[in-house]
Amino acid sequence: MIGLLQRVSQAAVSIDGKTVGAIGRGLLVLVGVECGDDESRADRLLERLLGYRVFPDADGKMNLSVQDIGGGLLLVPQFTLAADTNKGMRASFTPAAPPAEGQRLFEYLLTQARRQHANVASGVFGADMQVMLTNDGPVTFWLQVPPSG
Repeated sequence: MIGLLQRVSQAAVSIDGKTVGAIGRGLLVLVGVECGDDESRADRLLERLLGYRVFPDADGKMNLSVQDIGGGLLLVPQFTLAADTNKGMRASFTPAAPPAEGQRLFEYLLTQARRQHANVASGVFGADMQVMLTNDGPVTFWLQVPPSG
């Protein structure tokens, strides 16, 4: 399971011009589900997202997590993160989980996030979304919990 996290001062996702999720300071996370992913990988990714230290402390060091600062968490499903781009000029999506499984695990991740963190918003699986953000830093990290098998 993949999480491309970006530290943001604000972020929002809209569908057909209507905002469906928005946060202020926090993390925008693009989420990719790979073949072989399961709930344990989703749990591990969420643990890392909530605890990953990307916000500055009083000394300006990245020592605080989104939980430490009480920031927002905006989860946006993006199957293209699981693409194989090693050959040719067009991505292969065979590493991505089938849509039904990807949706199931994304919704599981979202449910668990809402149970563990107060400020969680999301995009909509399978929708044509527009994502707007102000990347703070910029700070961007690729977190991956490898699939089994």
